[in-house]
Amino acid sequence: MTQNALEVRLRPLESADFDRVLELERELFGAGAWTYGMLADELAGLGRWYVVAEPADAAERYGLGRRPVIGYAGLWFDGEVAQVMTLGTARRYQSRGVGRLLLQALVDRSRELRARALFLEVAVDNAHAIALYEQFGFERLGVRKRYYQPEDKDAFTMRMDLAQSQTGSTAPGDAA
Repeated sequence: MTQNALEVRLRPLESADFDRVLELERELFGAGAWTYGMLADELAGLGRWYVVAEPADAAERYGLGRRPVIGYAGLWFDGEVAQVMTLGTARRYQSRGVGRLLLQALVDRSRELRARALFLEVAVDNAHAIALYEQFGFERLGVRKRYYQPEDKDAFTMRMDLAQSQTGSTAPGDAA
């Protein structure tokens, strides 16, 4: 069931967002969620770019303090290709366009960086996310056995050729 799209704005992930992002990590990824140290190390790495999604009226509603992060995404660029490091939307906001907006931001940033391709891994049982990635033009390359730990879950590796695909799909729905 697709709910109404939500008006969302993206902004850079800030250290003040860490607690909320880690809450979302636990909600979405359970035992495999990133820890505070893992998140801090990731953000400090070279070539990283992270954004968060919040309701468009968050600044007016909540002021400049802690605002309600409802999604987040990040990528790593090594000078040639980009890699989606994470993408997540709070469960109560899924199927409302948030994941689609975050993914489009990653694709756009990858193009700005002149990456040739964008890669990602996704759990083989995450049908909604796989469908979203395929709508954007990602193709399955193979399977990484037991990629997600400690759950022992397999992951599809997927690739989007940025030279071939110029825009993400505008089909309705969102699942990430």
